[in-house]
Amino acid sequence: MGLTVTNTLTRTKEAFVPRDEGKVSMYVCGPTVYGDIHIGNARAAIVFDVIRRYLAWRGFEVTFVQNYTDVDDKIINRASDEGTDWQELARHYSQAYEQVASALRLDPPDRLVKATDHIPEMIDMISRLVEGGFAYESAGSVWFSVENFPGYGKLSGRTLDEVHSRERVEPDPHKRFALDFALWKAAKQGEPSWDSPWGPGRPGWHIECSAMSAKYLGMGFDIHGGGSDLVFPHHENEIAQAEAALGTEPFVRYWLHNGMVKMDAQKMSKSIGNLVLVKDLLKDVRPEVLRMMAISGAYRSDVDFGEASLEQARRAVERFDNFSRAAGEAAAQVSKDGRRYLERLTAAMDDDFNTPLAISVMFDLVKHGNTLMDSDNDPEGARNVAGLVAAFNQMAGVLGISYDPAADEAAAADNLSAEQAELLERRDEARKTKNWAESDNLRDKLADLGIIVEDTPAGTRWHRKS
Repeated sequence: MGLTVTNTLTRTKEAFVPRDEGKVSMYVCGPTVYGDIHIGNARAAIVFDVIRRYLAWRGFEVTFVQNYTDVDDKIINRASDEGTDWQELARHYSQAYEQVASALRLDPPDRLVKATDHIPEMIDMISRLVEGGFAYESAGSVWFSVENFPGYGKLSGRTLDEVHSRERVEPDPHKRFALDFALWKAAKQGEPSWDSPWGPGRPGWHIECSAMSAKYLGMGFDIHGGGSDLVFPHHENEIAQAEAALGTEPFVRYWLHNGMVKMDAQKMSKSIGNLVLVKDLLKDVRPEVLRMMAISGAYRSDVDFGEASLEQARRAVERFDNFSRAAGEAAAQVSKDGRRYLERLTAAMDDDFNTPLAISVMFDLVKHGNTLMDSDNDPEGARNVAGLVAAFNQMAGVLGISYDPAADEAAAADNLSAEQAELLERRDEARKTKNWAESDNLRDKLADLGIIVEDTPAGTRWHRKS
């Protein structure tokens, strides 16, 4: 049937037809770099990393653009509170994000763009809006006039009256209408500023994504992603700015939004103070477990974060790891059975990136593979398992939960105690001499020390207890 996606703009599931055949252009809102990211931020990053991986696996040539908001009220205010330079603060948290992104195995974007590198493009777009009657200058600031853009509200599905009644609106004496939003903010004492036709100032938050995505991907690009909390006002304003300035529509063909991460039924956010920072989680939780937790539910749905959800993800990852350890090397070719599982995974992911169903397909493959390994009456078992492993590795790569036994053992070996290392060496010698009783005895001693040894068709492997 082909790939289908749920488009926030149309509020329907529809066939995915890219602007350019065989290519996908994709923009995802990145972090405002004024603090360490929490698990809610990470879920969005993981969701769109998986979507990008799947599109590439399906054969599309994907161009993935992500931004940093590196000048903003939050950055300026935090720098002032800490008595530090705003640019240094932004650099620090940009680097902190990149470290976490690498730890979470997020594939780097094709273009990572910063707001401060694109001030001229923003000024040009704002100028077009002023010239077209969609924006006005007042006291050195420039405001977008939402009443002058007939399509305002089409992403969120709200009328101006509904928006006015439901949203918090910051009052400003220089605005003509309460819902008008800032495109350019007049300079204030001690704040960063750039020259513009309206005097020194800095861009508003919303204009950066419109200007940068249009520059690198053009109008009518394929996918714009972000959290559901960005639908209004950020993405709504992006549409208004881009389509009013450039006179063409659509700005984006498909809008995809992931659900929130919640704790005790509350959205995780800095304002509430119920944050769990990813850098802290990674001290005790493997990145594969966090990725599994993030995609264990449909990407559009909210997910609950807590020890129960983490434990469920841990068990899933451990089961996959155990299969990879026991099955050993993959075949050069995917087996016939493996192709059937890949077809099922494709069907799942083609249905609006249904990762829960994709994960269930992986569990079915693992169950099948374990049955083959347990069978003493199948002389082709090892070959069949290797063909399944080849399919399994592709699936794990799409979801970003690949397991590398050699890397696992190498990393663990760095922290082996002298006693553990000696027992592993003695057990290898016992097996070579076929001293099975001594081999079993040493395996039990290693288990007492937290080292699990498994004898597989591909040889002996070991790992630490989870």
